[in-house]
Amino acid sequence: MFTERSSATRRQILAGTGASVAGIAFAGAFSELFAGTAAAAGGGTPGGGPSGAGPLGGNHAGYGPLVTDPAGLLDLPAGFSYKVLSRQGDQLRSGEGLVPSNHDGMGAFAGRRGRVHLVRNHENRATGLIGVPTVAGLTYDPGAKGGCTVLELDGRDNVLGERVGIAGTAVNCAGGPTPWRTWLTCEETEDRAGTSGYTKDHGFIFEVDGADPHRSGAVPLTAMGRFQHEAIAIDPRNGIVYETEDAFDRPFGLFYRFLPNKPLGGTGSLRAGGALEAMRVPGVPDLSVVQEPGTRFEGIQWVPVPDPMAAQTPIRNQDFGPKGITHAQKLEGCYWGGQAVYFVSSFARAKDGSAATHYGQVWKYEPGPRRLTLVVVFGPDTNVQLPGESPDNICLAPTGGLMVCEDGEGAQHIFGVSRKGEVYAVARGAQNIGTPEAPEWGEFAGVTFSPDGATMYVNCYTPGTTFAVTGPWK
Repeated sequence: MFTERSSATRRQILAGTGASVAGIAFAGAFSELFAGTAAAAGGGTPGGGPSGAGPLGGNHAGYGPLVTDPAGLLDLPAGFSYKVLSRQGDQLRSGEGLVPSNHDGMGAFAGRRGRVHLVRNHENRATGLIGVPTVAGLTYDPGAKGGCTVLELDGRDNVLGERVGIAGTAVNCAGGPTPWRTWLTCEETEDRAGTSGYTKDHGFIFEVDGADPHRSGAVPLTAMGRFQHEAIAIDPRNGIVYETEDAFDRPFGLFYRFLPNKPLGGTGSLRAGGALEAMRVPGVPDLSVVQEPGTRFEGIQWVPVPDPMAAQTPIRNQDFGPKGITHAQKLEGCYWGGQAVYFVSSFARAKDGSAATHYGQVWKYEPGPRRLTLVVVFGPDTNVQLPGESPDNICLAPTGGLMVCEDGEGAQHIFGVSRKGEVYAVARGAQNIGTPEAPEWGEFAGVTFSPDGATMYVNCYTPGTTFAVTGPWK
């Protein structure tokens, strides 16, 4: 999150288009990203995607132009509608306090009698506007303002309940679901006790059970490492957890795997510990130098992390031996599909210290053959900031399509991408920038779908708002 952008350039590009078509450019095969998922069974032409700039939306893909929302909140295609589920500053329905600020990553889980448990991250730092209320048995560090809240919805997306899922954590950015229907929330910080008012060290993953938060409690999964976590994905066959690190400074983050002592054991099983390892691509110390989609690396190595708790030295700075380790800037989204795990590098900039510049990569790692492939590269080799480049939160829609949350200034969008590589706008945030009635809205985050695929849930980061979007999904 908090990606720098040039808002003037972005608005200039959008001017005259009505933002009804998208400006994502890419090279690679987008159809690859749907392999082995529900979306892959939804139709589309198999085989490779386009090379170079992806076609725009409009008549080729998507749901048509966006219609301006009279309320100034969320523009959607004709036939779609939204419901505001929750806003920061409102009272939590549990009576525990106010709805916290900075809505971020999110997961939706099936409950009993057709209900949905929506677990929502709050990426609050020490300066967060509204912290997650502290609740006995659910608070890790009373000095921290981050955490998760849980919304319970009926089959029509009516809010039946809203409560704290975990409190006293910090900078809860993204995370990921487990096969046993809990949420792993990730702290994107390495702050220690004694800084920013914290009473405990931070930089951990925590488990949140949306059906019963007290069942999961507020226990840091320390064996999974202490670093600037972003997202996770779990191999459903053996329980191995893959983790991304969005480190802000050089040396940039690593891609990890965690081998649990008690794999696929249900809520609380990850507390049993395990082994943390980091990925080494032989001969490639920085993934940003790889610019050609389809490039493959065989014989990927996994190196034990010397000190997962980073007691003295951040993990990415630790000694991984004479062969070193592989780094990448802005490692963010992560999901499992088919027989592989996919992960995103949102961008890399040589001026920041990366070995090369790109505007977004999607990588595929196949555990069986230990093979790493660069699937897609976003953006042109230019300084122009296109809307939709540098993908942040991503989600595979069960009805087909890849949903990409835009992260930047000015008008904010959710873009869809078809298996053919066609790009289209799905939603746009408030356009009345800076007015008291509709102040400038932040990036979208946490896009996810209901278990039955009928509703898309998404957050506006600030002012924190959670939407439910329904319509003729196809």
